[in-house]
Amino acid sequence: MNENLFASFIAPTILGLPAAVLIILFPPLLIPTSKYLINNRLITTQQWLIKLTSKQMMIMHNTKGRTWSLMLVSLIIFIATTNLLGLLPHSFTPTTQLSMNLAMAIPLWAGAVIMGFRSKIKNALAHFLPQGTPTPLIPMLVIIETISLLIQPMALAVRLTANITAGHLLMHLIGSATLAMSTINLPSTLIIFTILILLTILEIAVALIQAYVFTLLVSLYLHDNT
Repeated sequence: MNENLFASFIAPTILGLPAAVLIILFPPLLIPTSKYLINNRLITTQQWLIKLTSKQMMIMHNTKGRTWSLMLVSLIIFIATTNLLGLLPHSFTPTTQLSMNLAMAIPLWAGAVIMGFRSKIKNALAHFLPQGTPTPLIPMLVIIETISLLIQPMALAVRLTANITAGHLLMHLIGSATLAMSTINLPSTLIIFTILILLTILEIAVALIQAYVFTLLVSLYLHDNT
């Protein structure tokens, strides 16, 4: 059991070298592929889920927006597998690092915004000033809308980091309580252990939901700019 509550969030090293890159590259290896004409049940289920998710995200987009479909599907698969990988014992979750989440959010957000200014400059600028705004409020609203636009990638990254980190901390605390109570009171230990199992199931759902929410918000930003 780690004495430091935040020790599991420290980026691991191998012989003094950061191992985060290897960990980030590992989840794609978990995605099964098939070279046969007829796929097995696992591959068929995987393709059905990818098709369903892609349809849900791309249904609102025009032709230009749908060119991002491959990248958005790859993004949701990467975040989901990385989040799930972090639930394994003695593992590391890269999505608990704000720097990594910002590295995903800023380029995607910037790409969508730049595309909007290139293709629909009038509509993009119209977002800064709602129709019918009183003249004295125009400078204030322009500043507020500009700040709300610039804070979008930060909100994306912080939301993912906070949800994954909070779940891991709660699991760590309840796991430590279960281990401490095991030598004191067996009935209480069983109750806490049951709570831990239910929390683990909840965290699996949160890992998948947060991957979907992150990708869906990027898709919405893209929709607003195409």
